[in-house]
Amino acid sequence: MSDRRKDMPVKDPASKDVTPRDTPKSRRTRLQILDTSMRLFAELGYDRAGNAAIAEACGLTRGAMLYHFPTREALVEAAAWHIHAAREAMFEAEAAKLKPGQDALDGAVDAYWRLLSSVPFSAFLALERAARQDADVAKAIRPAQEAFDQGAMGNATPGFITAGIDARFQASRDLARFALDGLHRAALTYDQPERVENLINVIKRALHMLNRKGDVHDLWVD
Repeated sequence: MSDRRKDMPVKDPASKDVTPRDTPKSRRTRLQILDTSMRLFAELGYDRAGNAAIAEACGLTRGAMLYHFPTREALVEAAAWHIHAAREAMFEAEAAKLKPGQDALDGAVDAYWRLLSSVPFSAFLALERAARQDADVAKAIRPAQEAFDQGAMGNATPGFITAGIDARFQASRDLARFALDGLHRAALTYDQPERVENLINVIKRALHMLNRKGDVHDLWVD
């Protein structure tokens, strides 16, 4: 990983055989490191949020940081799972906000669009960007990526969608997720609010058509 060359070796000789004790204080410190990592990845990006910057933001010494995460790989893998859990928790919270009679498909799209701007989603996007250039980062975050891919807007959020897991449902889920991901990253240079609203409405209508919900037969409303 590129960060390894910046602020820490692969493994510190003094700490290579040390396993952090599972105490309340140790768990609090570990959680603080992971929360701070998530925030700094979102705010600064992967490369600028090095282990030294994370330790400083936590008020920890380099030795204390190494005690909990001896390598950059260990921190990134743990951070990826921590961020994954945060994203799932946010989905569950959004699902609980559904109002009686509210369309679950439309609710899922609206929730996903809102959450794309949140700290956990921004943090994982920073890791995915780094993974395109760094094989170690890609390897470290791959399990969390796969878990999210399996659950996004589906199994992890039963309050939103309960249509099943067949190919039609999978296609509609993927269409919504990747269209919204792309829209979020796009640089719209004019009429942004109107274009975003139109595209999100098209995505919703496409989902209704794919899932044969209601009487939607056209992607565009004249």
